[in-house]
Amino acid sequence: MKRTKKLLVILISLMAIALAGCGSGSNVELKEFLLDGDTVSICMDESWEAEDLDTGIDLGAFTSNGNEGIVVMQYEKALYAGNIQDISSLKSLTEESFGVEDSEKIDNPSISDLENVETYSCSVTSDGTKGSGMILYGETDYAYYSIIYIAPRINAKKTEYFKNVCETFKEAAPEVEAAASVETTDTILWFNATCAVLTDLNGWDCSIFGGQSASESVMSLRQEGLSSSWDVTDRATADETMDWLLGEGHRASFAVDMKYFEEYGIDDVAENEWAEFILNNFEVEEEEAQCYANGYGAYKQYGDDTIAAWDYSRAMWLYASYYLAGYYTEEEALDASLALAAEIQSSFDSWDSFMDSYFIGYEYWAEELSDERRGIYEDLKAASDSPFNVDWNLTFEKTW
Repeated sequence: MKRTKKLLVILISLMAIALAGCGSGSNVELKEFLLDGDTVSICMDESWEAEDLDTGIDLGAFTSNGNEGIVVMQYEKALYAGNIQDISSLKSLTEESFGVEDSEKIDNPSISDLENVETYSCSVTSDGTKGSGMILYGETDYAYYSIIYIAPRINAKKTEYFKNVCETFKEAAPEVEAAASVETTDTILWFNATCAVLTDLNGWDCSIFGGQSASESVMSLRQEGLSSSWDVTDRATADETMDWLLGEGHRASFAVDMKYFEEYGIDDVAENEWAEFILNNFEVEEEEAQCYANGYGAYKQYGDDTIAAWDYSRAMWLYASYYLAGYYTEEEALDASLALAAEIQSSFDSWDSFMDSYFIGYEYWAEELSDERRGIYEDLKAASDSPFNVDWNLTFEKTW
């Protein structure tokens, strides 16, 4: 998850600093630290300094010399339901993100504001640097939490200090606004299926238009994602991006590249030698060469629009995201999706043919094989509630 990158940088630098002083023990004066928005407060050593974690939903404080610190990570349930379903999945996510090893369960502090608490001693390894740690996991009706303590080494005094800190944890959860979602019909499920692989990769719900119900928190999340991934920050840039995607997209440069391979003489060698030909004649890695060879094979059969589904799938995903981000109204997003769905339906004859085009486009864009995404597609098709159960030739109905 992107939010962990900043935290990893901080923790790596924290562990890399040589021990300079004793840090905090159990007999220290505590002061209150607040998460942005004041949804969480926790008391730590008054000499510690708050660190801007650049996420808005995490709280961190460290010793002045940086050799010891605590990070409180908040995962709002309305936003992270696809990634975290319980304390076990929270623990797995944290351990994977922060290189946690040698976890050993220890006694829990007494925290009135958290339920299902589990506490562990552990080691944390990043970029070859290893430090000692303690992690507490817990949840409320509003969010899941990880409280992570990292120091060069943990002793009895530091264990007592961490216990005292955790026992001051308080949550002041905001009133959760009512989330709104578009009524799910077969037409909406058809829309959802066009971008279901990406929806599933994000841990969202393929039965909901856009994968999530509309709310203020989801709006903020989508705006952040659109800005970082697409440079979309308002209605004007949203329209500009969509105009490019539907008018040109990656299929335009794909067609140019395939024609160049043709002119360069790729057809002079056997099909099973295309990847080697590309590898020997262009500055590409082996996997990238195979992706181009796969693309050229499809291009020979389908021509300039070989990867149209890649562009169309992303456009369908963007229409829903524009609605959730507040750049399009619900009706605008659904009307646009309906028009594009009709174009998609007339351009392909089945979900498999659409997805084959999508996978070739993904390989061209990502320069890596699409095995993972193909596996997700097969898993989704096998699910009893799969959006791909909707007939490809569905007669669309406007019900909004």
